[in-house]
Amino acid sequence: MPHSFNQEQLSRIIEMAWEDRTPFEAITMNFALSEAELIRLMRSELKPASFRCWRQRVAGRITKHGKLRSKAVNRGYCPSQYKHRS
Repeated sequence: MPHSFNQEQLSRIIEMAWEDRTPFEAITMNFALSEAELIRLMRSELKPASFRCWRQRVAGRITKHGKLRSKAVNRGYCPSQYKHRS
């Protein structure tokens, strides 16, 4: 893989990949990873059973693909999803 990410970046990429409403395009925009590269990264970073679970979860999920999402959705997550850190 041509990308080298630190632990914090890897953690954020994996978190975004697991989030139902974060499209693959958001990960591409933030980390320059294509969907295929993300799948390879997830395969290498997750345990085999976790990877299979993730693939099953995102396969065909409309919210993970920007082109399949409703045009009314213009954000990746609900404003109340994350707690503000002080």
